[in-house]
Amino acid sequence: MRIKNRAEQQSVRFLLFNTDSAKLNDARIKRANAICILIYFRYNKMFGFGNKYKKICKGGMTMPPLQGQWYEALKPEFGKEYYRKLFTTIGQEYKTYKVFPAPDDIFNAFHFTPLDRVKVIILGQDPYHNDGQAHGLCFSVKPEVEVPPSLVNIYQELHDDCGCYIPNNGYLEKWAKQGVLMLNTVLTVRAHQANSHKGIGWEEFTDAAIRILNKIDRPMVFLLWGRPAQMKKSMLNNPKHLILEAPHPSPLSAYRGFFGCHHFSQTNEFLIQHGIEPIDWQIENR
Repeated sequence: MRIKNRAEQQSVRFLLFNTDSAKLNDARIKRANAICILIYFRYNKMFGFGNKYKKICKGGMTMPPLQGQWYEALKPEFGKEYYRKLFTTIGQEYKTYKVFPAPDDIFNAFHFTPLDRVKVIILGQDPYHNDGQAHGLCFSVKPEVEVPPSLVNIYQELHDDCGCYIPNNGYLEKWAKQGVLMLNTVLTVRAHQANSHKGIGWEEFTDAAIRILNKIDRPMVFLLWGRPAQMKKSMLNNPKHLILEAPHPSPLSAYRGFFGCHHFSQTNEFLIQHGIEPIDWQIENR
C-alpha cells in the first residue's frame, strides 16, 4: 500500500500524533491506519519523524520502536506473518481491555539493555498483572509499588549469597543499566489474568532474541529459573556461555532449590574470569 497524495500523508500524521481522530472521515481513517501499520512493520520509520513513538491505532495506543542494534538484529521478525498478527492482536487488546505494561514500556528490556552491553540474561514468563506493577523488566516493579513475593525471595537469596541488604523497593533498572537483560518471554498481559497473552506470538519474538544472544561470540550468563525458562535451554548451545538453572523464586517453589543456588555470586565469578566487569547486585533504598 502506498500513500497516494498529500492529503493522505496529512491523515497519517494526524493519526500518529493525535488520539482524537473523529475529525477524519471513516474512509481516510481506515486507509491511514492501514498505512501506519504497514509502514511501522516494514520500516519502523515514518516520513522523517525519526524515533518518536508512533500511535498506531485509532484508540491512541503507542508502541515505542526498537532502536540501535536490537532493531537491526530483530528487524527480520517484523515482516513475518506471526508478528503482523501479534501487532494487530495487541492493538485490539489495548483498545478493549486493561493491559500491562503501559504501551511505552513494552520493549523496556531492550531499551534499557542494548544488545552490545548484555552480560546476563534473566528470563521471566509474563508481566505482573496487578495495577501499577509491570514496567517491561521481568521481576521488577516501579519504585512506589510493594515488592512482589518472588522478588522478595530473590532479595533473600542475594542477601545470603552476596551479603546485599534487602532494599525497600523492587525497581531493578540498576541491573538493566549494567547489562542484565530482564526479559519476559511474553511481553504483555491483561489486567488480573496471568498468562492471558500466552500463545499470541510473543514467544516467537522473544525466542528470536534468545537465538540472537546465543550466537554472540562473547561470554554471557543465562539464569533459567523455573520450568518455562528452562525449556529455552535447548536453544542455548554456545559453549562460551554459562547456563545456570534453579527452581522459580516464587513462594511455591523457592524452597525446592532457589534458596542456596548462589547464582548471583557464580555469575560474577564467571564474568570476572572472562575479564568482564561484574554486576553490582545491590539495589539501594529509595
